[in-house]
Amino acid sequence: MTSPQDDRTGATAQAGQPTSAQRRTTHLPHAPRLASPDLTTRAWREEALARAAEVETLSNWIDDLPPGRRGEPEHGADRHLANAIRVHIGAVRNAATAEGPRMRTGARLGRVASNLHAAEADLLRRAPLEYVCGELPSLEAHVKRHLPADDPRRSQVEDLTRRLRDEGRVLTQRDRESLIAATRAASSAAEREQQRIRNFRTVLAAATVLLFVIAGLVGVLGALRPEAVALCFEPQVELSSERVIVCPTGQSRLPAPDDAEQDVDDAVRKTVTSWDVPLIEVIGLVAAGVTGAVALRHLRGSSTPFGVPVALIVLKLPTGALTAVLGLMLMRGGFVPGLTALDTTPQILAWAVVFGAGQQLFTGLVDRQAQTVFDSVGGKTYTPTGGS
Repeated sequence: MTSPQDDRTGATAQAGQPTSAQRRTTHLPHAPRLASPDLTTRAWREEALARAAEVETLSNWIDDLPPGRRGEPEHGADRHLANAIRVHIGAVRNAATAEGPRMRTGARLGRVASNLHAAEADLLRRAPLEYVCGELPSLEAHVKRHLPADDPRRSQVEDLTRRLRDEGRVLTQRDRESLIAATRAASSAAEREQQRIRNFRTVLAAATVLLFVIAGLVGVLGALRPEAVALCFEPQVELSSERVIVCPTGQSRLPAPDDAEQDVDDAVRKTVTSWDVPLIEVIGLVAAGVTGAVALRHLRGSSTPFGVPVALIVLKLPTGALTAVLGLMLMRGGFVPGLTALDTTPQILAWAVVFGAGQQLFTGLVDRQAQTVFDSVGGKTYTPTGGS
């Protein structure tokens, strides 16, 4: 014996309509899929995946609109645009979730940005005019951020926005194409700005590696042949006082002026050690790190995922190690008037700190160039789908 509820369920199934149980297990046909349930290794990957899901959702929403409300009423043309968006979104997901050498990060970022921008342009072609009109303030901000004031495409967008606001003009298909062209130009300019930062970071990395190699070679030379890079000084003393020679790790007595059996160079060889140059380099490196961290407080950051401030402070480390050694060598050679001789080992180490911190005179120029590059890059602005 069946209950009335069973009879209704059977009748519903026979009528071809889904039952309540079937409705509970039915999924939305266009629900955006996630590329991976796990977190990725970088914030830009998560942003790209979220942007891709948003664009896909909007495209699926347009699929459910009547053909007359779509931006491209012809079914075949609209289908091509929808397929192109899916291809671009797939490329974004593949690039954002791909693992590989860090040297390919720039290529992955380029693929993500270019495909997202292309998908957004296709989305603007598919979307209803009222949607495009609602996104107009974001489009205008994006164009103003990345295109110069004398660019005709920017001027056209500003003029269009003003007429729509003041004159109540209705957006046309021609206006849509003008907006898309200006948006694509602004997106391309934004990509070139990111490329400039990426190239600048690459130059910083190459220079840092080269300076570390040079500093390492100087340290090895000082350890193997300490007398070749002797950072020792002979203090100015009275004639009646005992003459000494002072090095970074110790000091010794010099032979008397009338002692012909012992040469000054022999005394230097006995005093210097294999730790003199490495010690000075370490002190210069530490001093450079401290002063470099203080100097970076003036550097305005960027939302780009290239770590330029970190690259700048790393560049200062080998520079400080080298300037500490070179500064003491200049003092030993009498290049600095009045500072041709240091009296004690602590004085030598103190001047190593000064010369290591003095690297800021050179790397400060690099800091200013980095700020110039940052200033030339448009900040994070919102494009058609709400991303940067």
